[in-house]
Amino acid sequence: MQQLAALQGFYNNYKSHLVGIGTPIGVLAILAMVVLPMPPILLDILFSFNITLSMMVLLVAVYTRRPLEFAAFPAILLIATVFRLALNIASTRVVLLNGQDGTDAAGQVIEAFGSVVIGGNYTVGMVVFLILIIINFVVITKGAGRISEVTARFTLDAMPGKQMAIDADLNAGLITQEEAKEKREDVTREADFYGSMDGASKFVKGDAIAGLLILAINIVGGILIGMFQHGLGFGQAAEVYTTLSIGDGLVAQIPSLLLSVATAIIITRENADKDLGEQMNKVLSGNPRIMIIVGSILFVMGIVPGMPHLAFLSMAGLCLGIAYWRLRQAKDEKEGTLVRESTEMAAQHQAHESKEISWDDVHQVDTIGLEVGYRLIPMVDKNQGGELLARIKGVRKKMSQELGFLVPSVHIRDNLDLGPNQYRITLLGVTFGEADIRPDWELAINPGQVFGELQGEATKDPAFGLDAIWIKKEDREHAQTLGYTVVDAATVVATHVSQILTNNAAQLVGHEETQQLLDLLAKQQPKLVEGLVPDVLSLSIIAKVLQNLLEEGVPVRDFRTIVQTLAEYGGKSQDPDVLTSAVRIALRRLIVQEAAGGMEELPVITLAPELEQMLHQSLQMAGNEGAGIEPGLAERLQTSLKEAHQQQEMNGQPSVLLTSGMLRNTLSRFTRNTLHGLHVLSYQEVPDDKQIRIVSSIGQ
Repeated sequence: MQQLAALQGFYNNYKSHLVGIGTPIGVLAILAMVVLPMPPILLDILFSFNITLSMMVLLVAVYTRRPLEFAAFPAILLIATVFRLALNIASTRVVLLNGQDGTDAAGQVIEAFGSVVIGGNYTVGMVVFLILIIINFVVITKGAGRISEVTARFTLDAMPGKQMAIDADLNAGLITQEEAKEKREDVTREADFYGSMDGASKFVKGDAIAGLLILAINIVGGILIGMFQHGLGFGQAAEVYTTLSIGDGLVAQIPSLLLSVATAIIITRENADKDLGEQMNKVLSGNPRIMIIVGSILFVMGIVPGMPHLAFLSMAGLCLGIAYWRLRQAKDEKEGTLVRESTEMAAQHQAHESKEISWDDVHQVDTIGLEVGYRLIPMVDKNQGGELLARIKGVRKKMSQELGFLVPSVHIRDNLDLGPNQYRITLLGVTFGEADIRPDWELAINPGQVFGELQGEATKDPAFGLDAIWIKKEDREHAQTLGYTVVDAATVVATHVSQILTNNAAQLVGHEETQQLLDLLAKQQPKLVEGLVPDVLSLSIIAKVLQNLLEEGVPVRDFRTIVQTLAEYGGKSQDPDVLTSAVRIALRRLIVQEAAGGMEELPVITLAPELEQMLHQSLQMAGNEGAGIEPGLAERLQTSLKEAHQQQEMNGQPSVLLTSGMLRNTLSRFTRNTLHGLHVLSYQEVPDDKQIRIVSSIGQ
């Protein structure tokens, strides 16, 4: 048993070293073929292997569902080309050394291609070989090379737009960090693949030229060797060496042609999850109308006197038969759908008739609602490939993680009062956003700098109000190349929902959500929560504090610190605004991080001392916040703050207004709805170890 375990350990230790040894051995074997003489039997085996390899590569290219699944194709193409050229050198040596012995001197494979395939007539063989060269070099290789070059260039140009689209999906919560990382890797791999294919197509082109040159060298060299070294007549030498050279050329050019076709298939494939057979079947025979027209034309041609009736009429019957089968299949699917829908409607109607009216018929207002027009219903139907439900679920998950509480479910329903392509977003029954979209198109958003214009329907991005254009799906890559951020219709709706929920997060938190947060904290910190409600504070006051924080863009993720601060200050004051200020001071590091990220120095906008003193006196005289600011002063203050805020945004820096604790709440409400992105902080909310830098001071 110990010996067996030792052998198993030895095997496991060296297994990894033996797995990848095949490729280095193959490369060394190719070098050996160039240098060392080879017997005819080994040439037969290697030529057979070459044909087998090329057929395998062609079939893999046909059945590969996406081009990136065959990412090793450029390397395989290079190795196969070098292997075939090495075989040409080895076979040329054998032909020139032993050609005087007859047509079987270089092996049976070359003899078969030189005699059987071309019927022993080397003139015919020469014509066939030249035709293969023309097809391979002029038609397939040249076209594939041009497509490779263009595809590589456009793929590289489209990379920035694709990266921006991934970042937009990540920021909207539609994908996770892991999915975004995977998508970025796919974009990089795609660029590398098409760049490699651009170079690999040059191998195929060079191989075709080398085949033609090798044939000419073999024929001329063989005739000279046969006449001057072996004493053969010109006719006999030409027949023997030309037959052998053409056989050698054909046995190399046929695999070369197969690899050229494989290259063209890979580079012209649509980047969709379908193999070539599925795509061709869908495009060619998927439309019964096309098959009927083609079948009718073939039938008319078949009954014309002098035409080959059997060939045309049989093909006409085949096309009409396929069209009939497609129509029958579509009819069965439609009837099945209608039967299923009618059955469901009948069951619903019967259940509705048999049920008496009750409190169940009185519907409560949805916390979050999404109403869609009838043309947008497929976007929310999973059976029809709708992705909107998954996108909204991703938005809820991302927002719940960022805000610190569970965002309620979005209730989606159709509304016939809306336009066919219209949707409406509601919070607690109140409309907060609506827009018209094109479900079968994609939205190209101008992020601020683009390098061309697009053909489409001009519009505005519903979420942020940016200039945008509705474009066809096939124009997506072109738009990304020009610098547009392109998203589908489902992403447009999901991003709009995310933006509205972020701006109105305070309305999503009530007594129920507050109690759930307390219950969750009690499982980890039972002593902290014990006795807080209702002994120290009521549930309503805690909920109001959370709403105040969310209204000013402060997440409640650190609920432990919030509850700890409320428990400390709850015995001193029951005023939600006072408690909110205390909580903000406790959360000052989080607030500054949300406002300025990880900047070591915080750039701030301040008020001139005389202006602050004037505002203090106005508020004290008024007795309530915001009512004591003189209208003219309020207008000048807002104008100055707007200019300073815009200057900070143009400089790419955070916009922070630093003021006293007494004015902070008033100025926050004063600027909340007009200066989006301006953070209003008090002096007490800046951490002690945070340096500040005054970038602007607002005077009278």
